Amino acid sequence: MTTIAADFDFIIQPGWRGSAANHWQSHWEQRLHAIRVENHNWEQPDLEDWLAGLDHALSQARRPAIVIAHSLGCITVAHYARRHPDRIAAALLVAPADVERPFVPRELMPFAPLPRQPLPFVSRVVASDNDPFCKSARAARMAGYWQSPLTWLHQAGHINVASGHQQWEEGLALLPPLLERARARGNIAA
Repeated sequence: MTTIAADFDFIIQPGWRGSAANHWQSHWEQRLHAIRVENHNWEQPDLEDWLAGLDHALSQARRPAIVIAHSLGCITVAHYARRHPDRIAAALLVAPADVERPFVPRELMPFAPLPRQPLPFVSRVVASDNDPFCKSARAARMAGYWQSPLTWLHQAGHINVASGHQQWEEGLALLPPLLERARARGNIAA
């Protein structure tokens, strides 16, 4: 079982349609005593609403904030970083959704274009080599834009419940190295 230090707050940023009770983000929310981003509408995402939801969640943090985002939530974090570069200490960006892909659902189009600036905080992208919502080359390109190290999962789908990721204990093991990098950079007090 992975042990996570308690000198920071965690923010859970779900993706399109939210994260159900059996999604790994919901399990992690309980385990990490995290703050979950709440949006007005998970089915019809609005970029400004999602940015406001993330901002509100971050305002509840009492310690440096680590954002754990999934899918469209990763794109939200990248957009947020352009406006508020100092609010996030580190981010784990899991299965980023490619909002510029051909035949992208119209609900996701307002999140395009993808932010292409380096993220101003420590981050890690986690991607699957068979994600139906983001081809491998696109995930690698996003990690490059954001200057974020990339961890590949083999045949992990969209890293969600449908692909068998519920508790996702292996994913929790990615947090301590991320936090150490953030501490070394000075984003989080030891």
